Amino acid sequence: MKFTEEHEWLRVEDDLIVVGITEHAAEQLGDIVFVELPEVGTEVVKDDEVVVIESVKAASDILAPIDGEIVEVNETLADAPSTVNEDAIGNGWFFKIKTDDMSQLDDMMDEAAYKKFIG
Repeated sequence: MKFTEEHEWLRVEDDLIVVGITEHAAEQLGDIVFVELPEVGTEVVKDDEVVVIESVKAASDILAPIDGEIVEVNETLADAPSTVNEDAIGNGWFFKIKTDDMSQLDDMMDEAAYKKFIG
């Protein structure tokens, strides 16, 4: 897995990259009550706003960590947004993205570097 300074995680599955937020981010947000996901087929550029999360504490935008096309979204979050709090790194994923440039992940943190980053 790779991690961003915006507290997103990325996991490569075949030729797709699954994206979600870290447990640390979910804890900071508090109880998540609403998730707005992107449309499948949307082309995104790194740092585009792609997901809106609302929690009891705040609203937050999730930015695209890489360039690519959204090919799948986690529809279960529409009815069960708390899944992000319960299983941020597993069933709480937001979307899957297809990219032509996997090297975009090269400069991201591994788990050890991320743990040091959140200190």
